[in-house]
Amino acid sequence: MAARVVIFFKTMQAARCPTDELSLTNCAVVSEKDLQSGQHVTVKTTPNHKFVFTVKSHTTVVPGTIAFSLPQRKWAGLSIGQEVEVANYNFDKCKQCIGSMTVEIDFLQKKSTDSSAYDSDKMAAEFIQQFNNQGFSVTQQLVFSFCDKLFGLVIKDIEAMDSSILKGEMPTGKKQKIDVGLMVGNSQVVFEKAETSSLTLVGKAKTKEARQTIINPEWNFEKMGIGGLDREFSDIFRRAFASRVFPPDIVEQMGCKHVKGIMLFGPPGCGKTLMARQIGKMLNAREPKIVNGPEILNKYVGESEANIRKLFADAEDEQKRLGANSGLHIIIFDELDAICKQRGTGASSTGVHDTVVNQLLSKIDGVEQLNNILVIGMTNRPDLIDDALMRPGRFEVKMEIGLPDEKGRVQILTIHTNKMRGFGLLSGDVDIPELAAETKNYSGAELEGLVRAAQSTAMNRHIKATSTVEVDMERAEKLQVSRSDFMGSLNNDIKPAFGTNQEDYASYIMNGIIKWGDPVTSVLDDGELLVQQTKNSDRTPLVSVLLEGPPHSGKTALAAQIAEDSEFPFIKICSPDKMIGHSEISKCQAIKKVFDDAYKSQLSCVVVDDIERLLDYVPIGPRFSNLVLQALLVLLKKPPPKGRKLLIIGTTSRKDILQEMEMLDAFSTTIHIQNISTGEQLVDALELLGSFTEKERASIGHQLKGKRVWIGIKKLLMFIEMSLQMAQDYRVTKFLTLLRDEGSGRACYE
Repeated sequence: MAARVVIFFKTMQAARCPTDELSLTNCAVVSEKDLQSGQHVTVKTTPNHKFVFTVKSHTTVVPGTIAFSLPQRKWAGLSIGQEVEVANYNFDKCKQCIGSMTVEIDFLQKKSTDSSAYDSDKMAAEFIQQFNNQGFSVTQQLVFSFCDKLFGLVIKDIEAMDSSILKGEMPTGKKQKIDVGLMVGNSQVVFEKAETSSLTLVGKAKTKEARQTIINPEWNFEKMGIGGLDREFSDIFRRAFASRVFPPDIVEQMGCKHVKGIMLFGPPGCGKTLMARQIGKMLNAREPKIVNGPEILNKYVGESEANIRKLFADAEDEQKRLGANSGLHIIIFDELDAICKQRGTGASSTGVHDTVVNQLLSKIDGVEQLNNILVIGMTNRPDLIDDALMRPGRFEVKMEIGLPDEKGRVQILTIHTNKMRGFGLLSGDVDIPELAAETKNYSGAELEGLVRAAQSTAMNRHIKATSTVEVDMERAEKLQVSRSDFMGSLNNDIKPAFGTNQEDYASYIMNGIIKWGDPVTSVLDDGELLVQQTKNSDRTPLVSVLLEGPPHSGKTALAAQIAEDSEFPFIKICSPDKMIGHSEISKCQAIKKVFDDAYKSQLSCVVVDDIERLLDYVPIGPRFSNLVLQALLVLLKKPPPKGRKLLIIGTTSRKDILQEMEMLDAFSTTIHIQNISTGEQLVDALELLGSFTEKERASIGHQLKGKRVWIGIKKLLMFIEMSLQMAQDYRVTKFLTLLRDEGSGRACYE
């Protein structure tokens, strides 16, 4: 039997809702003589404004009037006694059934607020039950009773139900927004907390927007000026922000706590401060508070601790007001080691550093701990930080911001040259990948300095060389930074703090390597094998070799040549000549610093030259430094950090002494360096050096034929240079005399 449709159109008078109970129904209340409960009507308040209501009949309402609650009157702009036109409204069941509806919710009265968590799933079920088969409009206001609390609601968004579902077919997935819809039993209601509300919602039936917007959608590495830190950002996000992106109810069910502290450490100039600032921009959070560690300290008692409390005051106040709905507060400490040194190590009697550490610990992870903070600490010296700060619950994410690899250097150089490229000021011959390959072990700050130096070199070309400093404007319009500007700055202006100091080892091979025979070639070949092993083997990240042989046999030069041929980004020579006058402790610290610096590079080579001199060994006594010996034994066996590889080349003239000190076992292998031992080898060396004429070499060869020779290449070079100072006719005689007289009672040849 078809339902009877009653056509209704009438001018009625607006009235006040007769009871509070009827106000909670979200219905316009009418007389039984005018309309029946459950009907839908449009109320026309002005020629251009119509509002859809579901009506409910009640005996207390005077015929010809239509009663509205206060929220309804406020929404429709109605006043008591106002005449309105009321007409029937029929919903199109195929197009106007509500699929999902977003509702903004807050406490109706601010004085009735509480910190209890309200289950949005139960709230949605109650809402559908109370208001089933009622009409709703976008921007509509109503009152909702739940758990004996009154809430004010505003309809924010309505999506129509997929018509194919209503027909019993597979859903098409199409979503259509509508202004007016009919609530049905399988509609979905999503609650969204009002922006300034202190209401706490749990459950799934609440908006997803809040948890999606923690990451700024406009975030972009290159726009933010960050390069070479993709992996570090990825690791930080995984550890520190994944729990903040997930729905709070899932986080609660897992019993998961948010990470509250991140420690960034690494060499200076690698982007720690930049990364910390960009984390603040990456998140849709309040502007980060950035403070330098020394700024916290104050000479007055209690003021340093008060400065710490002030940093956390805003977060503390907001957590008290809003609870779990508080926004994220970011506090960034630069030079954290200035205020958070190990407790009990301060020399002062006041113990200021200790109390500052205590105050910081109590704020991050104390009895009244805050859950709406992220503290980022930065330091070059993580070894100085108090251990209590480094445990989980405090600065639990520890991230090393190391030197960028080649891919990272390409990104950094691209960022710093983008503007020049955009304005056509970068020459076409500048190859960024080539520069990245040439700048091994450069930090981000050093790469930026390289670009500035190249710019300065280019601009200097356009300054007139007159009594006054003037810019040649005609040529300045054609200004371009070229490859030669970068290469000049690379060679002369900017040197990496953690890298290869070419002057260091170039002095050891200033005369080149004289390949006077198979022994020299064999040493270089074995050195190349060890270099390849260090590069390619994952099983042996630490490779160490000892070059041992008699004095002046060229051990240091061969070690420097092997190091140079390796082309490792980091090459350092740990030599006794740099430690003259050092105490045992300072010598140990200097040696340890060389190794610590080496650990910061992907591939490193450390040459430990003249080990017996480093150990202060003398045969009279005998005497040596046990402190330095123990330090070297530890460092020679200590594997580098994960992902790093280290080649150690040691040199010594006293293998027997190192054997007694049990140091030989600390090296992976030992290579013997020979002296020149035959006359033929010596003549070959003279030929390679080209110092004597062919006739002179033949004469020397004749004198040495069949005789045993024993001389180091370094000593040989000295004899040659001394002989060359003589007149032409006496050079050979002088050279042979020097050979015969060399040594303490032992001839160099016999």
